[in-house]
Amino acid sequence: MKPSNLNVIAAVFFSMLIVLPAGADVPATEEVPYVQTPDAVVETMLDIAGVRANDFLIDLGSGDGRIVITAARRHGARGLGIDYDPRLVQEARGKAQAAGVSGHVAFAEQNLFETDLRPASVITMYLLPDVNLALRPKILSQLKPGTRVVSHDWDMGEWKADAQVEVPVPDKKIGLKKSSTIYLWLVPARVEGRWRMRLPPRGVPVDFELRQKFQEIAGTATIRGNKFEIDSAVLRGNIISFRIDDGKRSWHLYGTASAGRMVGQVGLGGRAYRWRALRADSKRPE
Repeated sequence: MKPSNLNVIAAVFFSMLIVLPAGADVPATEEVPYVQTPDAVVETMLDIAGVRANDFLIDLGSGDGRIVITAARRHGARGLGIDYDPRLVQEARGKAQAAGVSGHVAFAEQNLFETDLRPASVITMYLLPDVNLALRPKILSQLKPGTRVVSHDWDMGEWKADAQVEVPVPDKKIGLKKSSTIYLWLVPARVEGRWRMRLPPRGVPVDFELRQKFQEIAGTATIRGNKFEIDSAVLRGNIISFRIDDGKRSWHLYGTASAGRMVGQVGLGGRAYRWRALRADSKRPE
């Protein structure tokens, strides 16, 4: 996929947390064999994440530091690389100094599962499938909705990627091109549960309940005692949109979801109104 197409993908997602029990046991060690990420893959990972100067990127399994250093050198981002191998950590620090970005980046010898991910707006990783799955609950519980998570070659199991691209990579040993898969996820807001709002133009009271599996949502709305299915529900990070139709009118709602409320605009009959929904249950995230 061409870089211009990657920019389109990034723009779509950025214009637009359910906490699940761990699906895999945390490995006794996170020692992932070090394999260098090709430069073309590094660039694609940063492009699909839309990395920019105000981002803080954490690279899990940072090796020689190339992802963090490239993010700082080419995009002005700050970053932290995490690796268990002290020799690689030292190598990365030396390369950061040589690239003139020591003031923007840091590298730490640390266990991946003990790393505080909360400061990150972007997470990158090139690990192994079982490590990705073991990290998934931590990613979903610690990171803010909308945080971009990018993985080289391995997915997140049942958590479907919001986007993925194939990157051709030259293999000098066999003289052919192979491909790497790059996956992007946006950490979803936690919206599962019961909500309450009033719909325009006369402030009709509505109770609605959402079901959630990662970024996939569905639900029902109750208006004057009648229950209707919610249509066209989409969740991308903290951006939510859905439609409520009672058979007479159709409300198209678009907005943002935070810990205990949603706010945005609702379209009805060619006009736009403001709307707000508040939680009506105890599922408000801490």
